[in-house]
Amino acid sequence: MPPAPEASSGNRRPGQARLVLLMAVVIAAAAVAFAVSRFGSHGSRQVAVAAPLPTRSASYLGVYEPGSPGAYQRVAGFAKAAGRQPDIVGYFSGWSQPFARSFAERARGHGAVTIVQIDPTYASLQQIAAGAYDGYLRSYADSVRDFGHPVIIGFGHEMNASWYPWGYGKVPAATFVAAWRHIVTLFRGQGAGNVTWLWTLQANTPGTGPLRSWWPGAGYVTWVGIDGYYYRRSDTFARIFGRTIAEVRGFTAKPVLLSETAVGPRAGQAGKIGDLFTGMRRYATLGLVWFDIPQHQGIYHQDWRIEDSPAAETAFRNGVRDELARAP
Repeated sequence: MPPAPEASSGNRRPGQARLVLLMAVVIAAAAVAFAVSRFGSHGSRQVAVAAPLPTRSASYLGVYEPGSPGAYQRVAGFAKAAGRQPDIVGYFSGWSQPFARSFAERARGHGAVTIVQIDPTYASLQQIAAGAYDGYLRSYADSVRDFGHPVIIGFGHEMNASWYPWGYGKVPAATFVAAWRHIVTLFRGQGAGNVTWLWTLQANTPGTGPLRSWWPGAGYVTWVGIDGYYYRRSDTFARIFGRTIAEVRGFTAKPVLLSETAVGPRAGQAGKIGDLFTGMRRYATLGLVWFDIPQHQGIYHQDWRIEDSPAAETAFRNGVRDELARAP
């Protein structure tokens, strides 16, 4: 757009003056329109408005790495092993911790969206719903809003399982739903319209609770996340994820992301990685977020990395190349 005309109208005819005024009004209106499109309008509060993340099936490659959000070097190592930069880079945020904006900036510089799982271990869900932590949540929401780019946020992940203090058998589902809705409503009230809300489930296993009872409603969820792992050689995509995906799609059409997954060495890592990628495409999920973290505490905590196994690295790279499209 050309610059505004000179303010002085000493030698201009009246028609020229009116034209100058009209052009000034048009330019001012365009500036306001740009500001609204970028930040929205929410009373006197600035509103971050980001374009919705694409929802093309089998297009997202994500990763969790140890040391995040404090370091990014391991993400670079994973990208080299995978043969592609990840589209999503994640970290887990303890309750009362601020939004890691510097990490999000670094991820964005590499073409990735940050996914944050907020862990409410040291909070009461009932008090969250009642507004007792609103000061912390407003500060967090303001930081996300001021970042101004897409951020994926989950809260109280795997709530349908029993191993977390906010989960099944520990907290009534209605209390979780009330806390989730309160957080989403507060963020929106603070103008954080750049959040993709990820409702994150544990894939159905013996002892998990009924999924629908934890559902906050379509107006409070952007994507559904499902966490699940290959622990044993008998594990397949259909066995781990199939029933959960079918159950979710029975009550919502929201896109599904494999929000935390990996194949362990005891499952036959190199051989089963292909099954994970093929299943992701066959079941039309958005993609996957690989848990690239070494653990050594039994079958449920294996060494999930691909970088220390040439066969697993090759299988993963082939899966990315053959099954994963680029997000539009």
